[in-house]
This record gives sequence, C-alpha cells and structure tokens, in this order.
Amino acid sequence: MTFKKIFIAASLALSLAGAAFADEPAKAPAASPAAMSAPAAQGAAPAATQAAPAAEKSAVAAPAPAPAKKELKANRTITIGMFVLIIGITMGIVVWAAKKTKTASDFYAAGGGITGAQNGWAIAGDYMSAASFLGISGLISLYGYDGFMYSVGWLVAYITVLLIVAEPCRNAGKYTLGDILSFRTSPKPVRAIAAISTVSVATFYLTAQMVGAGKLMALLVGIPYKASIIGVGILMVGYVVFGGMVATTWVQIIKAGLLMAGAFLLSVLVMAKAGFNPIGFFSSIVSNPEIQDHVSKMVLKDGIILNGVDAGQRFLEPGLFLKNPLDQISLGMALVLGTAGMPHILMRFFTVPTAQAARKSVIIAMFLIGGFYILTTLLGFGAAISLSPQGIKSIDAGGNMATLMLAEKLGADIAPVIGDLFLAFLCAVAFATILAVVSGLVLAASAAIAHDIYVNVIKDGHADQNEQMFAARLTSVVVGTCGIIIGIMAENQNVAHLVALAFAVAASGNLPVVVLSLFWRKFNTGGVISGLVVGTVCSIVLVMVSPNMTYPKAVAAGAKKVITAMEKKQATLPAGATLDEKDLKALAKARKDYDTNKDGTSILGLDKPIFTLKNPGIVSIPLGFLAAIIGCLAFPSRRSEEMFDEVYVRQNTGIGMAKAIDH
Repeated sequence: MTFKKIFIAASLALSLAGAAFADEPAKAPAASPAAMSAPAAQGAAPAATQAAPAAEKSAVAAPAPAPAKKELKANRTITIGMFVLIIGITMGIVVWAAKKTKTASDFYAAGGGITGAQNGWAIAGDYMSAASFLGISGLISLYGYDGFMYSVGWLVAYITVLLIVAEPCRNAGKYTLGDILSFRTSPKPVRAIAAISTVSVATFYLTAQMVGAGKLMALLVGIPYKASIIGVGILMVGYVVFGGMVATTWVQIIKAGLLMAGAFLLSVLVMAKAGFNPIGFFSSIVSNPEIQDHVSKMVLKDGIILNGVDAGQRFLEPGLFLKNPLDQISLGMALVLGTAGMPHILMRFFTVPTAQAARKSVIIAMFLIGGFYILTTLLGFGAAISLSPQGIKSIDAGGNMATLMLAEKLGADIAPVIGDLFLAFLCAVAFATILAVVSGLVLAASAAIAHDIYVNVIKDGHADQNEQMFAARLTSVVVGTCGIIIGIMAENQNVAHLVALAFAVAASGNLPVVVLSLFWRKFNTGGVISGLVVGTVCSIVLVMVSPNMTYPKAVAAGAKKVITAMEKKQATLPAGATLDEKDLKALAKARKDYDTNKDGTSILGLDKPIFTLKNPGIVSIPLGFLAAIIGCLAFPSRRSEEMFDEVYVRQNTGIGMAKAIDH
C-alpha cells in the first residue's frame, strides 16, 4: 500500500504539472518534428533531416532561399477523441494485466506465458516505430530508392536474431541481458556493466522518442510540448508499473495492428490511383515532371546533373542520399547487428514458454515487419507522386510528414471529412506507437537496474518477491520520471544522432559479448567487460565526432551563402526597390544564423567532423569483437570453460526456465 500511495502522489504531482504546462502557448518546434519523431523511432533514418540540406545542394552557385513554410494541422477535436479512445482501451488492458502481475517473473517476462504468435506481433509492435512509419516513407518520398535501403536493413536484421540469438537467449537467460552474460562469469561486475550498457541504449532511444512525441503533438494537434511529454510519461509509467510485461505486450500488439491497418488502407488508396498496376505506378514516377525537377537540382556523384527522364529514373536508383558506399555498409552493419543486441528486443524472448515459440515469434515478426516495409515503400513513392517532393519539403524539410500529408490528401479526395479522419487516425497511431516503444524501453531499463543492480549486486540475489516487485516498480517510476525530465530539457536539441548511437552501442558492445558468451567455450569475465566497455565507448566517441552532430561553423557557412545570394539579388533590383517579404525574412534569418554560429563549435569543440561516416558500425563493431576476444585471452578462467557445457545444454534445451503461466 505504501508504494501505491507514493505512485499515486507522484502521478498527481505530474498531472498538476502537466495542467500547468498546458496553459503555455505551443512553441514552434526548433526542428522538424520528424527530425525528432521519425528518428526517434529507429535507426539512422533521422539523419535525413540533417543530411537533407547537404544532399540537395543546388546546381547553381547561389542557392535560392527555402520556400515559405506551410503547416499541416490535424482536426484537434477528432484527433484528441481518437487519442482518448486508444488511451481508454490500453488503460483497460493495464487494469486487467495488473491482476495477473504478482511476481517478478510476471512483471519482467509475463511469466513466460505469451504465445509465439502474440510475441511475434508484440516484437513487430516494439520494432515498427514512428521512424518506420513516418521517417522511412519520408526518406523514400525525397530520395527514392535510398530510403528503401533502411527498410531492407531492419528486415534483414531479424534473420540475425532468428539464427543467432532468439532461441539461445530464451533458454539461457531469465529477464535481462545481465542474466545471459553472468551465468558463467563473475556475476557482480558483469551485471553492473551490462546494466550500464542497457540503460545507456534505453536512454538514447527513450530521449529521441520522448522529444518526437512532444514535437509531433505540438505540430499536429497544438498540444504544448511540455504537456505532451508529461502526458506520454505518465501513461508509459502507468503501463509498466501496474501492468508490467503483460500490459506492455498487449499495448504493443494493439499498436502493431493499428499501424498495419493504417499503412494497408493508405497503400490500397495509393495503388487504386495507379489502377493497381505496379508497372504503371513506377513508370509514373519516372515521368513525373516534379520528381524530375527535384532530382535535377541534386548534385550527384562526380558532379553529374541529370534532367528529364534520366532524372526520374535516377529516383529509382541508389545514390541520392547514401552517396558513400562505406556509409551504406556501416549503416547496414549497425542495423543488421544492432537489432540483435537491443535490450528491449532481447527481453521479449524471455516471455514465451518454449524455444519453438521463440522461433515462431521471430518468423511472425519478420513477415509482419516485411509486409509493413513494403507498404511504407508504396506510401513513400505514392507521396512523391501525389504531393511532389517540393510540396512535402514545404511542410517539413526532412520529409517526415509525407505519410500524414498523403493520408489527408487521399482522404480529402473522397470527402473533406474523410481527410480529417485519416489524418487524425494516423496521428493517434503515431501516438500509440510512441507509447508502445517507450513502455518497452522503460521496462528494459528498470529490469537492468532493479533485477541486475539491486537484487543481484546489492542484495546478492537474496530478495523475496515483495522486495523484487517493489524495486521493479519503483525503478520504473524513476526511469519514467527521468525520461520526462530529459525530454523536457532536450526540447530545443537535435537528438537525431541518439538513434544512430543506440544501434551502434547495441551492435558494438552488446552483440559481440552475447554471441561469444553463448558459443565460445573460453569466453569469460574479462571478455565480457572489455567487449562491453570498448564497444560502447568507441561507438559513442565516433558518433560524437561524426557528421551526426551539429557544427555551428558549417551552419554559418550555409547562412553566408544565403546572405550573399540575397545581397546580389538586391543589387539587381531597380533603384529604390527592395526584396519581397519572403526574401527579407530569409535574409534576416540567415544573418541571425550567421551571427549565432560563426564562432561556435560542436559539443566536443570541433569545427568539422573528424570521423566522416554517419554510422560508426564499420569501425566500432569489429573493435567490440576484437576487444572481447583480447580481454578473454588476457584473463583466462578455468571456471568459465568448465561451465560452458551447462550453458550449452541450457541454450539448447531450456532447462532452468521458469514454468509458463497461462495469460
């Protein structure tokens, strides 16, 4: 009862704070919401927002000012109504799940009672984030084939999960990454380091998601940023604290169903406009004059500039966005290997009763995710045809609003109210998507702190069920509250690089030690610690000195070009004439940007990137494996070798797993 009182008091305080913030006027987002929301979601898609200006340098020497910004606004009444409906359904699930969450096993792993099919849908729901739905389709709408490459990377990632980690992790672990790694090593230091890695990945990911939620709600519905952050935070804490893994699983299943339904409906409308003729659909892309004009203004490799049909055809070929082959390889490595090291994904395999169910869940998730990415591809290309890349950029330079704009337009073609309904539905789906993902992240982080640090390091494994449940719920409140605070503090920050960072850390630190721990007899404590530390530190350092960060002098250089162009334009005008209002605003903004950034440096004090790739995977992943191997050989352990046979039996038979509970 004491804990419930504490939580109710905390929730009430947060609610009152939210009400106070709700009275503030909505602030204009510092960056495109998708730069936050899409990235927030997954992978390096967010880099689109930062890279867009670089990727689209005009062929002319003096670039024209950006087109006047337009706005996309959802019908507030309809959208909030849909939000309330989704929240009501999910809170009903929390009440139901709370009655079934009585032990630590229930809280962390749903008692192992989730079926393979349910877990497959939940994994898909955990994985298909706002970045997938908004960011990927947005990238495709602006850069064609290169945006599709992100989809391929995330889909192929699950082959790695299926073949390497799903079954062994389910059989060898219990609740967390620390359980897998500590079985035949020195448990306390290994659990401590594993918990730090888990919390780091979860924090990077959670921050991007929270900022994305705030920006998206502020832009589309007019809910103030801080009120959005607090609302999302209270809901995610409620899901996790009272419902645990059972509630989180069903929230993710519902979210996956809504996301698939929305994407499928829009895709049908897109193909209906093309007469359900895929050949005609892609032919219309090549022949679309606005797409041709969009591509013709991009400077391609070796300075080539294309026009007409050649430019339209280029939209269906690689190289418009990912111009560096090493960048493509590095990104692919991070996506394919990073997924298998993400703590909230690994945690899902502890929820099923058998190894067969673990394999089944991955296969179902692969089909769902694969189908979903096919749909987002249609949506991206459909948006390019129906809205034009120029029209999409006029609302959001990163393209992340493309799917929402497409929904509004296709619905309005049927009837204006249908456009409002479609847009409101997709806004609600994006909101549900963020809730589902942040709930999984909070659960993974709280498990690392409560189960690994408190129960097994501080209490040395001697904690009864009441203590474990109290620790689990209290840490969930703490993690959720920290997420709210960080989200509010990061309102005006560019957090796009945090998603790349999360995948890089997972691929470079977590995956090497998980794979070697499961399959290499000699692997030991030295290998785990050195692999986690070196992989994590290297990936963080490389991202911090990469193009993902903001370099003020580069911003100032871009502003200087606009100033020069505007001054030249002014000089060509008749005596006494002045620039029009749009050009004057562009000039004023450029001068302000120049004065603000001309003497600035990046967070690490750099004028330009030292590491030129956007994703460090091609360097940090091999270093993570190498450090793990060297650390293992430098500190051999006979005990670790002798216990390998037991680990081998456990990972192939599941002996030692808790008995499943019917949910």
